[in-house]
Amino acid sequence: MILIAGPYRSGTNGDEAAIARNLERLEEAAAPIYRLGHVPMIGEWVALPVLSGLTEQESESEDVMYETASRLLRHCDAVLRLPGESAGADSDVRIATELGLPVYFDADDIPASQTP
Repeated sequence: MILIAGPYRSGTNGDEAAIARNLERLEEAAAPIYRLGHVPMIGEWVALPVLSGLTEQESESEDVMYETASRLLRHCDAVLRLPGESAGADSDVRIATELGLPVYFDADDIPASQTP
């Protein structure tokens, strides 16, 4: 499983259309990873449903997006870091490095899966 990390909210000033475009860019990286035999994962795919089920107090007490990505990384085999400023994606890279996971900056550098 390879976590795709890049800007989601960064640089959007809360503009929903800009956030949607950022998510589209993250999702565009999913098919090439899949073609290589891996499972692509985006933290927002997991965090957004979690956020919708939390109370306002719960969602304000913790940054669910960052915490979900942090938890998810412990189940991933690598990270693909897409271009663009993003504190969350930078945190994902830091955590992946601490865990000894490979970090790729170009999908072309990801090796094909050895698992059939």
